[in-house]
Amino acid sequence: MTSGNDKVERDESGPACLSGDPACSPTERILEPEVRHHHRRRRKLLEFTHSSTRATMLMLVAAVAALVIENTPVLPYFAAFWHDFDLGFSLGSFAPHLSLEHFINDFLMAIFFLLVGLEIKFELTAGELRNPRKALLPILGAAGGALVPALVYMAVNMGSGFEQGWGVPMANDIAFCLGILALLGSRIPAGLRSFLSTLTIADDMIAILVIAVFYTADLDIAWLVGGLVLFAGALAINRLHVYDLWPYVLIGLAMWVCFLLSGVHATIAGVLLALAIPAKSQVKLDRAPGWFEARARKADERYDPGEPDIVQKEYLGELDEIGRVSRMAIPPITRLDYRLHIPVYFFILPLFAFSNASVVLTGLDPLAVVTNPVTIGVFCGLLFGKPLGIFLATWLTVKLRLSDLPAGVSWGHIAGVSVLGGVGFTMAIFVTNLAFVDASTIAMAKAAILAASLVAGIAGFLVLRRVTDEEEEEGAAKLEEEGAVERS
Repeated sequence: MTSGNDKVERDESGPACLSGDPACSPTERILEPEVRHHHRRRRKLLEFTHSSTRATMLMLVAAVAALVIENTPVLPYFAAFWHDFDLGFSLGSFAPHLSLEHFINDFLMAIFFLLVGLEIKFELTAGELRNPRKALLPILGAAGGALVPALVYMAVNMGSGFEQGWGVPMANDIAFCLGILALLGSRIPAGLRSFLSTLTIADDMIAILVIAVFYTADLDIAWLVGGLVLFAGALAINRLHVYDLWPYVLIGLAMWVCFLLSGVHATIAGVLLALAIPAKSQVKLDRAPGWFEARARKADERYDPGEPDIVQKEYLGELDEIGRVSRMAIPPITRLDYRLHIPVYFFILPLFAFSNASVVLTGLDPLAVVTNPVTIGVFCGLLFGKPLGIFLATWLTVKLRLSDLPAGVSWGHIAGVSVLGGVGFTMAIFVTNLAFVDASTIAMAKAAILAASLVAGIAGFLVLRRVTDEEEEEGAAKLEEEGAVERS
């Protein structure tokens, strides 16, 4: 039974429904009744997988699972699975060998870096990085958040023989940071979410440059030149207004091979490819509504209700043309970002965490772990250096009047976000694998990353929740005071 205020709609294709029900949406109502349930399930799946909080939790579960497995008798088999499973191939005398672990770290993570590159290009094209004054605040915050932890690490490890790990505490984790921020929901000002997004993207840009310049193996100039020539080719077809994605994907695969064999880390190919993909629509969007309206009228004239669907050639041709132009209206960078989101956040990153976040604790002396200079340097760099660098750089930028805090954002918010910056996880673990060779040193660094990220995540969340609670209390008190004044 429905109330008198509920509007009931009926159509010939299905039963009655309430106007607030999803089945009454234009998309739902146009579908055949037997297709509607499938469409709803697909929509729910998309809604579920476009949650940064769920993606964060999945990565966390994968990391915990790996940590548990690595400290059980299953360890030898677990390690052998990643290291000994060969995905190599042979093409004449060319027979590269690629373990499953290297496939994840070198190829699948290149797809992750492609998504990061798309986010960077979006910010440069239409986001905060397009406005120099607005962009300066998160960029300088990210620079401070990269420099200070590196200096903290070097201060601890100077002369220890582990100086090459200075890049480990520099980078934070965009997925975890935004996922934790999302837990606070609408209480967080939109300006703070934008600030954190831009800061983490700028932080990723710095990390990518550090990886390319300082964590590159012996260079093979010929392969490097080949990769750069392919990048120039991708830029050229962009200039020639090629909007199909497949030419860029083919060039990207060839770039990945060149960078893999050049000594520069292959994931750089993903970032460069993203910068070459067009960000403009093929359609004049201001003229699109009128065109679609005219085309829809023309299609309606060609529909014959007395004929089966399959023989409605002219009508279906008009619909096909509408669909083709609709696809052309979506910029390639948007189409690729949409297609990559689910596989990256719900498959690649959890798989990376499962294969790389494990730390063997059995047999280790706890005192040796906590007193190791690598452990101390990484832990202190992330937990103390990162927040200090972000907050000081942001404070100086505002005090020098180079930029302003976003609307609705207080210094308490900046303090909370600065603490969240200490969540290193994905990028920090990635740099650890490049910086160190010795397994025990890698284990020490990963243990510090996991510990610092856990503490920073919890502390940052608590700081932000305290700040938002205080602001809500102040707002409620102010409203009550204004109400009392009006009553008097």
